[in-house]
Amino acid sequence: MKTTLLALFVLLFSFTTKPLLGAAAAAPEPVLDVSGEKLRAGVNYFVHVVPTRCGGVGVTRCPGGGGGLTIASTRNRTYPLDVVLAYNVLPLTFTLANSKKGVVRVSTDLNVKFSSLSNILQSKVWKLDYFDKLTGQRFVTAGGVEGNPGPETIRNWFKIEKYGSAYKFVYCPTVCKFCRVSCKDIGIYVEDGKKRLALSDVPLNIRFTKA
Repeated sequence: MKTTLLALFVLLFSFTTKPLLGAAAAAPEPVLDVSGEKLRAGVNYFVHVVPTRCGGVGVTRCPGGGGGLTIASTRNRTYPLDVVLAYNVLPLTFTLANSKKGVVRVSTDLNVKFSSLSNILQSKVWKLDYFDKLTGQRFVTAGGVEGNPGPETIRNWFKIEKYGSAYKFVYCPTVCKFCRVSCKDIGIYVEDGKKRLALSDVPLNIRFTKA
């Protein structure tokens, strides 16, 4: 009798503990700012680009080394504005696809939004623009839609991934299970001295500081 009761207890314990252990292991790690604090949705942060080096003999600075992110008119148009690398860094916030979660974690869908541009009437939410035939690029611009994850907003969702000792932005949304998406890093396209965010094989190396 004692053996039977012991067996039933072990079986019950295994059923009640395994799902809990699996759920804990499934949570992606949080994104941390330079102070080691977890990034949180709705809080203002500055994104700083970490200087990197490229090349072999006669090493030179890679495009995008240093500075931070803002938006500007770069293609003789007022809509949408492009997200660019500059030294007048603007704060931004994150909105998570899962609105019940407050901590920003790697590999999770989020909106990115500049938060201190009251003089600009258009949306400050990032989106991936359509293919630009003149440059052969897809740029990151303002004018996106915040929230409402799904196929209609597929171009507005980005992710943060670990990149060495820092992080990088990627475009690889999973808010639409049946949409065909080509995942790629977000880097810099330089033209006429202007440094615009675009899909790239060379990602920006970034860190976050609380504004």
